[in-house]
Amino acid sequence: MLTTRTDLAMESFEDTDAGAFPGVQVSQWDNDGISITEVLITDNEAAHQLGKPKGSYLTLECPLLRERDPDARLAMAALLAEELARLLPEGDARAPVMVVGLGNRAITPDALGPGVVDRTLATRHILNAPFARGGLRSVCAVAPGVLGITGIESMELIEALAASIRPRAILCVDSLAARDARRIGSTIQLTDTGIQPGAGVGNHRKPLTRQSVGTPVISVGMPTVIYAATLARDAFAWLSTQSGDDDPHDEALSDMERTLLSADIGEMIVTPREIDSIVQDAAGIIASGINRALQPELSDAEIAAMMN
Repeated sequence: MLTTRTDLAMESFEDTDAGAFPGVQVSQWDNDGISITEVLITDNEAAHQLGKPKGSYLTLECPLLRERDPDARLAMAALLAEELARLLPEGDARAPVMVVGLGNRAITPDALGPGVVDRTLATRHILNAPFARGGLRSVCAVAPGVLGITGIESMELIEALAASIRPRAILCVDSLAARDARRIGSTIQLTDTGIQPGAGVGNHRKPLTRQSVGTPVISVGMPTVIYAATLARDAFAWLSTQSGDDDPHDEALSDMERTLLSADIGEMIVTPREIDSIVQDAAGIIASGINRALQPELSDAEIAAMMN
């Protein structure tokens, strides 16, 4: 059986019978034009089969985001803020929340995390300033870059910062890989299981989890890429269906991937040509949701003004 290559928990079993995973609970509902899917993985065996750690995964989908619909963007930011606020631990109100933007600024599909950090309202350094308004929560933000540029693993920097700052929670943002190209730029996933930096582009690094840093880790991500092998397999399956062939041809597809898509340059990933605007829009939506969740005393108008 071929492995589904995706960072979205909801896609991990779409091509199979969800009932085959007794340790998985799936709920779906709609809210203001946004489709919501919650996946709870409670069993170690199910987690192993799906390739996802145990925990809660919430996926928000709105195809209108790809059309840059302003109402859809506002609705997504508001719902994201609501769900993030629900996941954030209470903890010490004086302890900061550390927002971490993972990724490489120089590669557009991987620049979502740094883009969100650029628009996050960092307040930790001004809380005691005379001009600071009351009710602000302590927030700090960092984009640690990537090993190939800094020579330092992202996890090394995050662990050092967490030990010094002692945040009540770490909120990570990263680019993801999807199984369905239609979800690129239109889907946001939240999870309380942490994150593995570089997973979206197949560059696996040490995971960032509560166990590794000693504080709750919430991750937010949007798909910006899809594996070329996934597209090839979908095309092959479509052609087979059109010809009345129901054989999945797993072995032939695996041979094709090894011969044509990996070759000497490694696995290829694909991204839409309008990825610049997709990432820019996504960074604004996610940053707005984070700012609303972390600064509940500020109005939407105040947050929008401070972000621009």
